[in-house]
Amino acid sequence: MRQAGAYSGLLCGGISGRTGPHSLPLARIKKIMKKSGEDVKMISGEAPIVFSKACELFIEELTRRSWIIAIQGKRRTLHKEDVASAVIATDLFDFLITLVSNSGNHGVGATTVMEMETIDDYS
Repeated sequence: MRQAGAYSGLLCGGISGRTGPHSLPLARIKKIMKKSGEDVKMISGEAPIVFSKACELFIEELTRRSWIIAIQGKRRTLHKEDVASAVIATDLFDFLITLVSNSGNHGVGATTVMEMETIDDYS
């Protein structure tokens, strides 16, 4: 008989008990996964759940770093410039730099070296 794996806790729970603890739509994640390449034909039921959790953690980390920048600007509202500054200030998010630099923001990149060091201290 098959035993529960390390990710078995991700498969059950949630408010209704049917949907699980993930808040991102699994059907949409599966559709994106299938569009990733011609070789991708079949996807197991657990794979979108793991991707959903990874996306949630990614969003949480990017939001936290963006929030630090907003607080440094003495604001309590998160703006897209804060997200762009967090991307620019964090080496981990280098793959997003072209996305935020092409968005037409003139204030993007205004993060100072001291702010970048402060942001990295929180990681």
